Amino acid sequence: MKTDVLIVGGGLSGLSLARQLQAANVSYHLAEARSRFGGRIATHYVEHQNQTGYFDLGPAWFWPGQLRMAQLIQDLGLTSFLQYADGELSFEDETGQVARGRGYASMEGSFRVKGGLVSLIDGIQQQLNDANLSLNLRITELKHTDLKGTSQEILATGIDADNNTQSITCQRVVLSLPPRVASERIQFSPALSATEIQAMKGIPTWMAGHAKIVAVYEHPFWREAGLSGDAMSRSGPMAEIHDASPEQGGPYALFGFVGVPATARKQNEAALRQAAQAQLGRLFGPEALTPITLILQDWAQEPETATPLDQQPLYTHPAYGLPHALSNLWQGRLMLGSTEVAKNFGGYLEGALEASEMLFNQLIEKAPDVSEL
Repeated sequence: MKTDVLIVGGGLSGLSLARQLQAANVSYHLAEARSRFGGRIATHYVEHQNQTGYFDLGPAWFWPGQLRMAQLIQDLGLTSFLQYADGELSFEDETGQVARGRGYASMEGSFRVKGGLVSLIDGIQQQLNDANLSLNLRITELKHTDLKGTSQEILATGIDADNNTQSITCQRVVLSLPPRVASERIQFSPALSATEIQAMKGIPTWMAGHAKIVAVYEHPFWREAGLSGDAMSRSGPMAEIHDASPEQGGPYALFGFVGVPATARKQNEAALRQAAQAQLGRLFGPEALTPITLILQDWAQEPETATPLDQQPLYTHPAYGLPHALSNLWQGRLMLGSTEVAKNFGGYLEGALEASEMLFNQLIEKAPDVSEL
């Protein structure tokens, strides 16, 4: 297979870049290691009594002022809605004692997407040429060559779902996956310098150390009790909880960010689930003890998202952006394009779109002559 731009990673940034390249008639191919597109965007659907609930297991929100997200939702014909925030916040101290009204819903004013954020992924994918997309293709090696001393090419090697080797020849590569994952899982030839590899490893992967628990219910009993569904806890195992229900209808849900370290989560998942249900009962009453289902998504156990450096969750938002050491890899033919390299909205969904927009402009400026392809 031969193409101009190889995009490694089919999350929001990679798919958005593919969409822009296709509109500009630039040859591209997108390789995604997972069996699905979306990366850290994943929506779980639960059917109950002829209703389907959608629950985002990765990012869930975007905010006013994030104009790229608003425009993409409009372009795809999707609908956004405000995060539910009516009612009192619940607070749990170190002893498990619960108090009400000690603050406001922390995500009030944020937006969610009707149908879940995977609607963005599906909407973009439907606009792309299927022949330009590969699932279950993990790129393992990138080799930079100089053919005949005139045109430079990059040979990408990958492993597919059947453990067969696949090769793609391209002019430029965009790594639309977390820089740490790229540094761990891809062999570069010639090797990147120690400074460049260290710079990649030094970029924290947003959300990689986190886990989310979603408890799904038939009725939003917390709303009926005058509670917003927001809770803060110093007891745990969930440190922060929010209403995760669909815009209209049920089933309904509460979700929480797990405060237990990744190693402990992995060792005893059953105990974690039991503790989470008990905590929901303390915070929201006995009806919370019997969810329809309890979903646990642990991103720290996803090798396409997290490396050993990501096992501890981030508690503050890093200062993201592309380090200078990574700004001209392989004379500009190897580029980084995940949300972590976005200057203004790094780590957010908006940052994924910002990164893809930045790279698209660079790729168009440096487009090779078509005779080279």
